[in-house]
Amino acid sequence: MTNAISRFMERRQAGELVGIPSICSSHPMVIEAALRRCKQDGAPALIEATCNQVNHEGGYTGMTPRDFVAQVKSVGERVGFDARKLIFGGDHLGPNPWRKLTADRAMAKSEAMVAAFVAAGFTKIHLDPSMGCAGEPEALDDGLTAERAVRLARVAEATAKQEGVGAPHYIIGTEVPPPGGARHALDHIEPTTPERARATLAIFQRAFETAGLEPAFARVIGIVVQPGVEFGHESVIDYDAARARALSRALDDTGLVFEAHSTDYQPTVRLTELVRDRFCILKVGPALTFALREALYGLDLIASEMAPGYPVRALASAMETLMVAEPRWWEPYYPGDAREQRVLRHYSYSDRIRYYWPHPDAKAAVERLKAALLGFAIPAPVLQQFLPRLAPTALESGETFDRLIIASIDQVLGQYAAACTP
Repeated sequence: MTNAISRFMERRQAGELVGIPSICSSHPMVIEAALRRCKQDGAPALIEATCNQVNHEGGYTGMTPRDFVAQVKSVGERVGFDARKLIFGGDHLGPNPWRKLTADRAMAKSEAMVAAFVAAGFTKIHLDPSMGCAGEPEALDDGLTAERAVRLARVAEATAKQEGVGAPHYIIGTEVPPPGGARHALDHIEPTTPERARATLAIFQRAFETAGLEPAFARVIGIVVQPGVEFGHESVIDYDAARARALSRALDDTGLVFEAHSTDYQPTVRLTELVRDRFCILKVGPALTFALREALYGLDLIASEMAPGYPVRALASAMETLMVAEPRWWEPYYPGDAREQRVLRHYSYSDRIRYYWPHPDAKAAVERLKAALLGFAIPAPVLQQFLPRLAPTALESGETFDRLIIASIDQVLGQYAAACTP
């Protein structure tokens, strides 16, 4: 697993304009789609678990890091993916899930989480203690962030040694976009300045060296910056290469790369430009589950038209009932009146509906939809009406329920594969 990261970095340092998509999702169908795509392309698969999704306490999926690894490997075995090409990444590892606690308590939980990730076989660790905890500013300065990152790295190093697993590679940085996209309307966003990027790198290097963790810092492969891309509930800020040109050269003498967060919904040409400009680890998550939801809702409409006894839009209605009954994952994020919030619950680019797919009620609603369509051949005009992007491919290959959803997700993955291939 570590070797796959090393080979990627060697290719970049040799001048190849290669990139790697970072698949940030715990949904089994997203993982299946990603592994099928990587198998088809002969590429490594970087699968990441975010601290809110998966942690030593279970996260919102109920999975620990070991559970997540087992799930991905099980899917990989089923689709015939070479496990040697799997890279497991831990995303935003830090106090974010516990930021309402005091810093001491939140960091203690963060250390336990990092230990669990490393012990489970995660070899790419994003150290992200950039957010303030109870009584602290929302965003911390570089010095305190680096100090806390060192605490987490020390735990990661000790755990790797104790467990006899490969020493991890690290991602660092302090200009970290919020997980899952911005909460407010967007019209533009400023890239990180090259001076800020270099200063952050120097501060982290000094902190690691002061702590005697030079070998760990030597395994830092990338830094998170803001290249000028983001998405909100209803808008996407596309990458502007001209505005990011100076930033893209900031690491020329370091051998490091940039990790670009929130690249969801970027067109293929912009993803390609990001890879070319050294923003070559491309994080994507909500866009994949958005495509999953899009396919499920299309099939929900098809079943409403075709399946006797299937209630109109039964899946969408079940999800609405669930999200209204349990609003914790969307209510703090979706503004507006009741009508506006209802639209956002289902269709926001931030796709916070993804938090609900693991819920037993959601799983049961999806299974009812699948059962309702079992044995139906969907007529071409109906497929064209409700799943127009999938219609040509699906009709040629006779796709089943699961494969239609995988195909929807793969349309997004295909953009990333094209962008990351030199």
